This record gives sequence, C-alpha cells and structure tokens, in this order.
Amino acid sequence: MILIVASNPDLSRIWGRHLERYGQDVVILSSQKEAVDYLYDNNVEVIVLDLMLQRGSAIAIADFASYRRPSANIVFVTNNTFFSDGSLFTHIPNTAAVLQEQTPPNDLAAIVAYHGRAS
Repeated sequence: MILIVASNPDLSRIWGRHLERYGQDVVILSSQKEAVDYLYDNNVEVIVLDLMLQRGSAIAIADFASYRRPSANIVFVTNNTFFSDGSLFTHIPNTAAVLQEQTPPNDLAAIVAYHGRAS
C-alpha cells in the first residue's frame, strides 16, 4: 500500500495513476490529521509526502510514521531547496528519497515501487 499525502490534488492523482500502473494500491490524503488517522490503523509500504504540506506538518507525519510504522519508507517531494543538504536523512530515520516536485511522474513511480519492495 502506498500513501500519498500532498496539497495538490491534481498532482496527487497523477502520481497515483502512475503508481497504479506499477500495480500498487494507492490511498491519497491531503492533511496531517487524515494521514495520522490512516497510519494509526493501516500498514503502508511507502509514504509519498509533500514536504510543504498546507494542511499540517509533513515532519509531524514522518515522525508519527517512524514510531507507528517504522518499516514504511518515506519519499519526500518538495518544490523547495531548503532540505537539499540531505538533512532529512539525519532527522527522519525512514527517509528513503527526497525528490523535486517536478520529477517526472513515471520516475517518481519507479522510485516508490523500488522502495516499496525494499521495505
């Protein structure tokens, strides 16, 4: 199961469709509360997480996931260069990748599929 938590619903749907082409089951949410509620009861292999989430904190979601679902890999997606130094890998132990929002959806899907198998 792949969980996408992002602010842009159009982009989330595009990512979701590409992941489904890889045979992945996908759930799309748009807020910290929805994500934490979902993670409380559901296992996920990979979380695709919008680092600049508008409805809540991506870092809080990642922190909760590292506690509640430690085997879930997190692929952060951002349109910002703030974390380009790789510090997310130090602060969030289950960070698998940090991608630019402009990453082609097929490339994102391949990376997520890879990290799903690795979890």
